[in-house]
Amino acid sequence: QVTLVESGGGLVQAGGSLRLSCAASGRTITTASMGWFRQAPGKEREFVAAINRDGIITVYADSVRGRFTISRDNAKNTMYLQMNILKPEDTAVYYCASDYGPWSPPRQAHEYDYWGQGTQVTVSS
Repeated sequence: QVTLVESGGGLVQAGGSLRLSCAASGRTITTASMGWFRQAPGKEREFVAAINRDGIITVYADSVRGRFTISRDNAKNTMYLQMNILKPEDTAVYYCASDYGPWSPPRQAHEYDYWGQGTQVTVSS
């Protein structure tokens, strides 16, 4: 069992930046692929980005590619999402997740084993 806790969300103006963190405890994430998802009110949870176990491979949703950067620090058991040039449509609850299965790359929520409770990101126009 691993516990994931997101932090770093908040209110930001369009064009601004936020850095989200996902701290893991109870189990190392060194053997896990990690991902970020987001969910806006009335919409389904959507894929944002994923990163493989050693951080060499990253994948992004088309909507965030070039603006968001996923990274990880396995020594700190932490994953990050740097979000730049934020847009109002980025407003959502952002969730981190871990996948202890083989690398796919995992773009579907059902591929992940554990989830955090989310952190709210609100982008004003």
